[in-house]
Order: sequence, then C-alpha cells, then structure tokens
Amino acid sequence: MTDLAPIILFVYNRPKHTETVLNALKKNTLAAESTLYVFSDAAKKEKDFENVNNVRKIINEISGFKEVIVTEAETNLGCANSVISGITKVINEQGKAIIIEDDILTAPNFLEFMNDALNKYESDKQIFSISGYNVPMQIPGNWKSPVFLTYRYSSWGWATWIDRWKEADWDVLGWQKIFTDKTKNKLFRRGGDDLPYIFKAQMNGTINSWAIRWYYNNYSKNRFTVFPTYSFVENIGFDGSGIHCGKASKAPNKPVIAQNGDKITLPDTLEFNEEMNKLFISRYKYTFKDKLRRFLKELLRYKINK
Repeated sequence: MTDLAPIILFVYNRPKHTETVLNALKKNTLAAESTLYVFSDAAKKEKDFENVNNVRKIINEISGFKEVIVTEAETNLGCANSVISGITKVINEQGKAIIIEDDILTAPNFLEFMNDALNKYESDKQIFSISGYNVPMQIPGNWKSPVFLTYRYSSWGWATWIDRWKEADWDVLGWQKIFTDKTKNKLFRRGGDDLPYIFKAQMNGTINSWAIRWYYNNYSKNRFTVFPTYSFVENIGFDGSGIHCGKASKAPNKPVIAQNGDKITLPDTLEFNEEMNKLFISRYKYTFKDKLRRFLKELLRYKINK
C-alpha cells in the first residue's frame, strides 16, 4: 500500500505499557512500511523521573518500522498540550496521521484498516475522524458493514486529516451555550449522556482534556466519526498507572479484537444508521440514578468551593 499515514505515539511514564504497545504495533502488517513519530513528555513530578527515563530508553531503541522519529520534551507539557502540539507538527508536514497513546493495544490489521479508511473517506467532509475502537455492542443480524457512523469520537486509536484538524477551535468559543440552551445540550448528548459532564469538568478546570474539545468541534460542525463494527484496539491502561484512566478491575467497554488479521473491505460511501447509533450510544446512557449521582457530586463540589 502506498501513501501510508504516519503513526504518532504519545508516551510518558509507563515503560511496561509502552513496550507492550510497541510490540503489538510492530506485528501490524504495515508497520515495516510506516514512519513512527514518538513524543515523550518530560516528568512533571520528581517521582516520575525514573519511569520517564526508562520509557525514553525504550523508544530510542525502537526497530521494526520504516523510520522512527523521537521527540523528547525538555519540560512537562501535560497530556493535552503534548498531544495537540505533536499532532499539529506531524499533520502539518504529512497531511494525515494515525494516533495512539501508550496504553492502546492494536490488532495486527489495525494499521491496514486505518489507512484504508483514511484513503477511502478523505473526500467525505461529513467525516471528522476514524476510530479504531468500538464498544462491545450487540450487532444486529442484518448489519453486514464493517463500519458505521456515530456522533461520538474516540481517542483510543484514531486518525484524521489536516483540513479537519485545522478546523479545531481549542478555545471552544461559545461553549457556555451547551449549558444554557436545551436544544444545543440535547445535540451535544447525541454522542453520549456523559459528554456534557466531561465538558463541564474541562471548562471549570477540573481536567485538562484535548479529546473533549475535539468532540466539541465534531458537534459544532455536525460531523461524524467512522467506527469499526468490531474493535481493532484495546485499552490496557485501566490499572491505576495512567494519569486519566484511573484503576478498574477491567477496562470499561472492553472490545472483542479482530485478531485474525482478515482484510476489511470498506464500503465506498457511508450513511448514518439510526439503529446502529442507538445501540452504540446505549453504552453511554445515563439512568436516573446516574444523573442524581452526578447532581449530588456537582452540589458537593459547589459547597466545597463556595
């Protein structure tokens, strides 16, 4: 395959995860033909120095790719700034990119799927990005396509093009309307009931996320993400080692990975399917108890900060 997209890998302080992710990525059928960019953020706290240095030893000895270009930050940028600046640098040079982080385990045909989708749907401006991940969902018996469209975005192994990336407004101007306009709030929740809460946490400074801001741009332009019917990635970061994932006995929405490496034939055109979207979004549906729990949490935070 010609005109392969570069791969961008973001790493920080998890040497074991980094090594595992790289070993899986190298087993991809297109790895040896692909250029890999690795961005290593500098330690934020003294306790992270050793692990950051161990990660840097690993990434400076990477083999199995056409070319490996490593960038080591001298000062801590933080996850959001590291990702935004890294993608901007590469995508401005290469025009498109496939992005993973140090906890994303890929199937052997992940790169092939992502490159095929990037080439197939580049001219379809309704599509903002390609996802390599999908939630474990009940696929209807009559659904034969390997992909579908949804309003939600996933950062667990994804790809996009330079023109979409340049459209992003990282200051998310006009964000307040999400919480003052019921119609806009409803549209924002087309990607999941959890998204307004994540967005509010971003805008009040509780978290520092580039991903929710990227979703805001999807929402504001009424665009879609292409999701695979069966996932090509698994997040292995839910063990307490990450900055944002926290700890869980198992990853939420753990997928069934398409490990056999079969060739995926993508349809030439895509149309939004309401049934598939409802099944997908049901994984992010909030019950009354969920909403009450969120309300009480916000109320407690208000009282503490008052």
